[in-house]
Amino acid sequence: MAFLEETVRGIRKDIVKMIGKAASGHPGGSLSSAEILTLLYFEQMNVDENNPKKEDRDRFVLSKGHAAPVLYATLAAKGFFPRAELENLRQLGSILQGHPDMNKVPGVDMSTGSLGQGISVAAGMALAAKMDNKSHQIYALLGDGELQEGLVWEAAMAASHYRLNNLIAFVDNNNLQIDGAICEVMSPFPIDAKFAAFGWNVITVEEGHDFDELRTAVEAAKKSADKPTVIICKTVKGKCVSFMENNAGWHGKGPNADEVKQALAELEA
Repeated sequence: MAFLEETVRGIRKDIVKMIGKAASGHPGGSLSSAEILTLLYFEQMNVDENNPKKEDRDRFVLSKGHAAPVLYATLAAKGFFPRAELENLRQLGSILQGHPDMNKVPGVDMSTGSLGQGISVAAGMALAAKMDNKSHQIYALLGDGELQEGLVWEAAMAASHYRLNNLIAFVDNNNLQIDGAICEVMSPFPIDAKFAAFGWNVITVEEGHDFDELRTAVEAAKKSADKPTVIICKTVKGKCVSFMENNAGWHGKGPNADEVKQALAELEA
């Protein structure tokens, strides 16, 4: 557990530093989902940083593609590419653009950005694995604001219809999107009842930043016999940076030098 805690701290620091240097990016939703990716890549997923395209690997799809900094920081921490590359976020010619590119970034399984498409592709990957009698797992991460996209529910319906129990989706339920509170912009609630109505196995994690709760949820999801699973994680936008926490204004802007300094000091404390 100490290893995971130290790893996620480093990932959060890298998120702040890279977005600060780029003066552009999405810190809020990257910080809120850091534990989810840390648990997956450093404990739960079958991946190999030395062979990113190995056939039997588990797949991860960042459906909320704007949270690319958390994926980049996690992949760098795992060793898929040098951490120094993080300094080039959103720079012309860099492999690390504002949204993940599977053709440029080692370890990225799907290019994403247009909300709703990631979970749709993840469902397709899971179906393909079933058809090919493969045993690898497909994971996807959605934002709660992303649930406002109709495409999400078409994918949910298909995943249930084809009994894709090899698909595990996470919802980063931090309750905020770029325009404010999700319940005011276009409420997706009740999230759990909606997925259940579409035939999914539903697990709610009350503390989405707790590794024990997340681990228990993932291990239960892997035991699903004939349904895809959604793990609804209650999280905090901008987690661990005081002036970003629960602040929709930090959905998509970069911190200045003083703000970076304060954030890193808080993450070190």
